[in-house]
Amino acid sequence: MKLPMIPSSSSATKKNCGKGGRLLCCESCPASFHPECLSIEMPDGIWFCNECRVGKKPHYKQIVWVKLGNYRWWPAEICNPRLVPFNIQTLKHDIGDFPVFFFGSHDYYWINQGRVFPYVEGDKNFAEGQISINKTFKKALEEAAKRFQELKAQRESKEALEQERNSRKPPPYKFIKSNKPVGKVQIHMADLSEIPRCNCKPSDENPCSPDSECLNRMLQYECHPQVCPAGDRCQNQCFTKRLYPETEVIKTEGRGWGLKTKRELKKGEFVTEYVGELIDSEECRQRIKHAHENHVTNFYMLTLTKDRVIDAGPKGNYSRFMNHSCSPNCETQKWTVNGDVRVGLFALCDIEPETELTFNYNLDCLGNGRTSCHCGAENCSGFLGVRPKSAVVIEKEEKAKNAKLKAKKRKLKPESKQVHEYFCFCCGEGGELVMCDKKDCPKAYHLLCLNLTKPPYGRWECPWHHCSVCERSSVSFCEFCPRSFCKEHDKGALGPSALEGRLCCSSHDPKSPLAPEAFGKMKIKVEPQDPAEATGE
Repeated sequence: MKLPMIPSSSSATKKNCGKGGRLLCCESCPASFHPECLSIEMPDGIWFCNECRVGKKPHYKQIVWVKLGNYRWWPAEICNPRLVPFNIQTLKHDIGDFPVFFFGSHDYYWINQGRVFPYVEGDKNFAEGQISINKTFKKALEEAAKRFQELKAQRESKEALEQERNSRKPPPYKFIKSNKPVGKVQIHMADLSEIPRCNCKPSDENPCSPDSECLNRMLQYECHPQVCPAGDRCQNQCFTKRLYPETEVIKTEGRGWGLKTKRELKKGEFVTEYVGELIDSEECRQRIKHAHENHVTNFYMLTLTKDRVIDAGPKGNYSRFMNHSCSPNCETQKWTVNGDVRVGLFALCDIEPETELTFNYNLDCLGNGRTSCHCGAENCSGFLGVRPKSAVVIEKEEKAKNAKLKAKKRKLKPESKQVHEYFCFCCGEGGELVMCDKKDCPKAYHLLCLNLTKPPYGRWECPWHHCSVCERSSVSFCEFCPRSFCKEHDKGALGPSALEGRLCCSSHDPKSPLAPEAFGKMKIKVEPQDPAEATGE
């Protein structure tokens, strides 16, 4: 009798021709192939097929074809040794043998892996047209086909039930509050002497807050409670104190599980820390490989440093549920906390309550490859790990769509260029001037008026942007001289003048802040216009 073909996912089996001849036989199972069907030479010594090499084994309640002695291949079901009759359990058998139940004859016997082949759907029809087939074997084929369909229905029902159960709550994971190192990975701890000290004071209104000028916050260092001058009033310890807003895990439409905020969040506010297992690059590659082999599509890996990765898959906090968006309302920032790098998520804009929290995975997340993006944003790139479209790209695409409808193309206005005054802001005279490099600042100065002997090197900001008292960043400016003041010193420092209500400092007379001869020197150097724009086109 001809042995039925056994389908397999391997490319080699797909090339089987079903003919005899010179065959290459597997050492563990009855599979055999022509070497030319596998595109290999006949190997020396023992050889294993692909399914045996990956460790695929028969399992209980599996329908198989069994070859026993001189009998034909017969359909049977693999049984649990504890569930077969006692007299069958006591039969002599070797380690690795398992009992099978033969369809048709309803006999039991012990067999090993080398004498079984998987039964697949449609094997019932392989004997059609054969004349010399007895009633028992025909009955066995019918019982095997029926039992195969029963087991298939049980598996599908179990999978559907599992899928429904998973749809009501997220897949299981272990909740942790801080990063857990795996293997040789270490968490760095700094001595108190190595932790930077900020310049905030306990007497400040909101020391170390986002509105303050805390040096540690500017450099994305978290203050240490034993080092910060503000002490208990320090507001730059969100990672250590886990100052997270109330959030809730939700089921989204088409994007799995997500995370939403229960209260309003302000722009720049700390949302949560991205927490998980700390693994090295080698462990990361192994986990991604294992996930691909098991058809896992959800990844929670995020690069921390060049040799460390956070994997929030098996262990993590609620941040693992935050979805990707090409137009997110949160962003990741790497902060140094007690000498080690940690990843925090911060609000990119004001966020209303009951809003889903998202961040752009960009190229920092590992394992997703070319996974389709379903964020629904206007600038959606279409795939995870691909940068979203910029406003310029979107504008070009819109113009390409409308080009067929419009006969005349409109010219784009040229980008505005930096303009500067061509009189010194200190003395009001012209000559060779140094221009301020700060964006939109038109001021220019003589070197002598700045007490300099040569032009400043690199990017330079003029004195107008620094407080005349403490050198901090200015918030209010005199419009007639380079004097300016910070938030702390601007009270009463400036007042309106008679010249269109412009602010002036105490160095000027509010009734006449400028000498009459200075009016003619208040000119602005403007770049020439585009000819098309000048003609009004």
